[in-house]
Amino acid sequence: MSEATQDPVKLVLPLREKFAYGIGDIGSNLLLSVGTLYLLKFYTDVLGIPAAYGGLIFLISRFFTAFTDIGTGVILDSRRNIGPKGKFRPFIFYASMPVALLVIANFIGTPFAITTKTVIATLLFMTFGLFFSLMNCSYGAMVPAMTKNPQERAQLAAWRQGGATVGLLLCTVGFVPILSLFDGRPQLGYIVAASAFAFSGMLCMWWCYSGVRERYVELPKPGTPKPGLLKSFAAITGNKPLFVLCVANLCTLAAFNVKLAIQVYYTQYVLNDISLLSYMGFFSMGCILVGVLLVPTVVKLFGKKTVYLGGLSLWIIGDVMNYLWGSTSTMFVLFSCLAFFGTAFVNSLNWALVSDTVEYGEWKTGVRSEGTVYTGFTFFRKVSQGLAGFFPGVMLTYIGYVPNVAQDADTLEGMRQLIFLYPGGLAVVTALTMGLFYTLTEKNYIKIISELEERKRNVKPAV
Repeated sequence: MSEATQDPVKLVLPLREKFAYGIGDIGSNLLLSVGTLYLLKFYTDVLGIPAAYGGLIFLISRFFTAFTDIGTGVILDSRRNIGPKGKFRPFIFYASMPVALLVIANFIGTPFAITTKTVIATLLFMTFGLFFSLMNCSYGAMVPAMTKNPQERAQLAAWRQGGATVGLLLCTVGFVPILSLFDGRPQLGYIVAASAFAFSGMLCMWWCYSGVRERYVELPKPGTPKPGLLKSFAAITGNKPLFVLCVANLCTLAAFNVKLAIQVYYTQYVLNDISLLSYMGFFSMGCILVGVLLVPTVVKLFGKKTVYLGGLSLWIIGDVMNYLWGSTSTMFVLFSCLAFFGTAFVNSLNWALVSDTVEYGEWKTGVRSEGTVYTGFTFFRKVSQGLAGFFPGVMLTYIGYVPNVAQDADTLEGMRQLIFLYPGGLAVVTALTMGLFYTLTEKNYIKIISELEERKRNVKPAV
């Protein structure tokens, strides 16, 4: 049976296409994670920018790119003349090179005063965010155009999270060893390491572009007004499952990014072994990868919501145990593995769940808006990332962090609370939010798809 005649809800994607889609998030994370993991430390330890200023850079830039995400959604949903390359794929291809170049530019030092350095760093990171929005939002919003099969969407989400995990693992394990090759020349080391990851990420995005296919690109009905920012926000708040997911992501992404930002300080100053970061990254990201591989099977057995809540429970347990007993390198790695294993289910299913809300919005309003739905979701993620970038910088200053010297006992305790209690607390809030308010189950989703297909069959052709 050809794809054209097969039931869209039952269509199975080729393995090579799922693999190519997963490669896309390897590329995305190679381009993004070097900044998430190491840019704050570059600001504080190489450029000499105070940690609070570094946090402010992240806050301003992320809030700016939250709105560029919405703008990308408006652009995607406004497209009328869609060529053979598709609605989303061209943005993946053309925006990836500027993103790669800007990754490198963010790690170039300047000889100016601290205020000027801060302004330049902010502008560079904002520009990076603009092009990253065009690339990454198009990549994520493409899923509803690839398949309408909820199980295939769960698999694409698993491949995506697997790719994200591999990309993050490579950055966690590989960046510091490259940096250590330039002992005494950290500025050059950061540029070389950033260049290696940036161009590798760009090539991965090109692989994704060439390996995926858009099957269900639906043009707006004639006379449909182009979306704007206010309508985009209205679409988000009127789509209850999407809004609940946005709130949940506001919490989980802030928690996850704070954990990533603080771990480089934690391993250096609390555990006195910064090289542990590579080993910890290898084991914990490996646990995420195992969790990602399990996602399609456990979702089929228990459903997305149950698996999501189970992942949050493991995350919370891992962080609490680490705070209580993770004072040695071995126990830190062990409990971190448990927490990161739990995040695998949460982060994987975010992407599958948000794709389902596209059809919910279409069912509720009669308008299909993949771009608006996805970028509304990422708007909250960028706000979360902005807060997550701002919070560590401010809190490091508050707890008395001083670069490149031994920290006092209060500062070390502050780091422990930042990396364990703050993320664990946000995971608890997320579990309550999803458990009480998210109602778009697989059963409800299939019912919605059936009703949408029935509506389309009953539409009378224009005379």
